[in-house]
Amino acid sequence: MSEGISVSQRGRPEALAASRLPYALPAVLILGMAVVFLSAKGVLAQSATASPDHSWHGPGEKTIEAEVKRLGKPEISIDAARTYTLAELVDLAESHNPETRVAWERARAQAAALGVARSELYPTLAAAALSGVARSEAYLVDRFYRQTIGDFQVALNLNYTLFDFGARSGRIAAARAEVLAANFAFNDIHRTIIFQVQQAYYQLLNSLGQEDAARASLSNAQAVQQSAEERLKNGLATLPDVLEARSATAQSEYELQSVLGAEQIAAGNLASALGTFATTSIHVQPLKDLPIPESIDDSVDVAIDRALAQRPDLMRQVADVRSANAKVKEARAAYYPLLSFSASPTAQSLYGLQQQFPWGHTAGLTGALAFSLNWTVFDGGARKNRLAQAEANVHSTEAQVNASRNQIANEVWAAYSNLNTALRQRQAATALLEAASRSYDAALESYNYGLRNFLDVIAAQRTLAQARSTDVLARTQVLTALADLAFRSGDSIVRNPKP
Repeated sequence: MSEGISVSQRGRPEALAASRLPYALPAVLILGMAVVFLSAKGVLAQSATASPDHSWHGPGEKTIEAEVKRLGKPEISIDAARTYTLAELVDLAESHNPETRVAWERARAQAAALGVARSELYPTLAAAALSGVARSEAYLVDRFYRQTIGDFQVALNLNYTLFDFGARSGRIAAARAEVLAANFAFNDIHRTIIFQVQQAYYQLLNSLGQEDAARASLSNAQAVQQSAEERLKNGLATLPDVLEARSATAQSEYELQSVLGAEQIAAGNLASALGTFATTSIHVQPLKDLPIPESIDDSVDVAIDRALAQRPDLMRQVADVRSANAKVKEARAAYYPLLSFSASPTAQSLYGLQQQFPWGHTAGLTGALAFSLNWTVFDGGARKNRLAQAEANVHSTEAQVNASRNQIANEVWAAYSNLNTALRQRQAATALLEAASRSYDAALESYNYGLRNFLDVIAAQRTLAQARSTDVLARTQVLTALADLAFRSGDSIVRNPKP
């Protein structure tokens, strides 16, 4: 073939002109060396840092920084003037939190894997078109004759497994169970994200309620301070009383600032749970607008049964058991033969030219049909060990299901007990706040009439401030405990949970 190319160039003037340029080849070499040098320089630029005592900053860092900037801010529309309910925030989180996207794509990938497994039930058909020209010198009698042969053919290759004693069905069953497991994992991500939003939401409500309580306590402390200073002017109080009042006011101001800082953190946690930056401003309903339940409707046994019937993480593990059983079936099929069929029809067209003779041509259909029976007689115990491994995986996943059932029952029991405790604490906190309010009002009135000393007023004011904070915490604890029970029992992802 190379000889034919050289012959075809003999009559071309441009080929002759190129042969007379003494610097054509060196120029090509110089260009090639430059390309190699630049490529090597780029490779060396990605080497590790020269010493461990300094941070690394290289060209690759700039490209990564540029890619991060192109990512931009998460696309989520938050109306700064709107007051969001918990249900609306949950909908935003399920739509924009990237964890749901990750789980969804994994479920889609597993569904595609099931399609790959099912494709084994069908034959594979491959097509190829081949074309070529061969030129050679054939020796006949006392001289060589040049001959050229052109070949064009279209070939098909059909392969089909006729029978494999359940290997394919085992793989398909395993893939189908893994699709179910991926779907349950996707549901579990939603359950987790809903709980994260609920936790952040109630944390923010608690911070907002604590802010109101802290401002009310600051107002009380300022009122006590004003009363003490007026009594000092009238000669009815001492300077230590005024200093104590000023100290109580400063302490209330300090606690207010601490609550405001916690409120900012809670707002950031809620924004992060939604899938956006923590700097996003979100307005929520005040705690006083939310109804606080007084009791639990269901018994703990009903809650446990409901959790065992609908928890997606437990159902995912049950799907894993199904997948493990299918893999046992696939491992057992390896003990039996594999019968397959193949066909390779080929349509071929040949052209030939021999020196001093005219062109010749032939065409026809060639190919082969074959049945193949493969049976592994001895493999050194590989099949036995694979089967033992598959059966052990079945027992392991079954044991994990049993362990998870016990753990889920314990989680529901703990969440149920915490909710009962929170309800009782809520009742006690309500009584404490009412008593502390009356005690403070009575102490301040008695102090103004000169019937109580100032330390009694300060003590009553501090008790009232603590009672306000406890009341807010008790209300949010009830809501948080309800959310935790719904999370543990799986009610958060069920549209109409049944008792």
